[in-house]
Amino acid sequence: MSDTEQATAPETAMPDAAPDAAPDAARDAVAPAVDPQEIAAEQATVPRRRTSLWARPSYWVPPILLLALIIGVVYLINALLGTRGYLMPQPHVIFAVYTDPKTGPEIFEALWNTAQVALVGLVIAIVIGVVWAVAMNLAKWVERTTFPYAVILQSIPILAVVPLIGFWFGYDFIARTIVCVLIALFPIVSNTLFGLQSVDRGARELFQLQKATRWIVLRKLELPTALPAMFAGMRISAGLSIVGAIVGDFFFQRGTPGIGALIAKYQSRLQSPELFASILLASLFGVVIFLFFGWLARRAVGKWYDFG
Repeated sequence: MSDTEQATAPETAMPDAAPDAAPDAARDAVAPAVDPQEIAAEQATVPRRRTSLWARPSYWVPPILLLALIIGVVYLINALLGTRGYLMPQPHVIFAVYTDPKTGPEIFEALWNTAQVALVGLVIAIVIGVVWAVAMNLAKWVERTTFPYAVILQSIPILAVVPLIGFWFGYDFIARTIVCVLIALFPIVSNTLFGLQSVDRGARELFQLQKATRWIVLRKLELPTALPAMFAGMRISAGLSIVGAIVGDFFFQRGTPGIGALIAKYQSRLQSPELFASILLASLFGVVIFLFFGWLARRAVGKWYDFG
């Protein structure tokens, strides 16, 4: 091979390596730079679609079918009782009580009196329960000292304490409110404390690395994490507060009568339609309060927690 051929050989071999480098350069030129933070921001800003309950028949059709079955069973029992049918009045007779010019306003007024007691007692229980749980979370000695008394408070038969409350605080609004607070307090305390203590260890260590103060950890980490558990406790306590108001009405017959006082009166007079109508209305009120706290929970924490 001549010197000229040897000098030109490398120049003719170089184009063979060019095709291997060309695709990489083309990909680098075409593929845009991807920023993970931009992707995360875009995903966070995309609103999560929430289907309305009315658009999902599986949610509301089964309860309606069950209600129809219960109404049919009630009619069947009334027919089987014969002359003792007053023990299980027919549904249309019960519903007619609400439109009665004398009994209807009496029941709705009594329900309003009971609702006031239940709502005030529930609000007081929420405030005391959340503050108590936060104090136990901030200081372990507070939890070790006071939480056993919360368990004792839950374990005491409320029917045994109600007469004492009447002796000490009278037989009207204040005494009935105290009964509601005693019954509704424990679920809020226990659920809130559970939520505050369920913070992810990694998130807590991250705040510690940033040298965050105890109050910043509570406000920005623990309380947001505890919100689902707190709302679950409130939903439970909402129904218990209504039970407490009715129990107070049963024992405290003085003062403004509530739905519990009417239930006791209708029971003593064997007025079955009025008795069932009062019980049904109180139950519906409890369902409304339960659904309200469910809606409030979805509005507050529904973006990252599914309440159904």
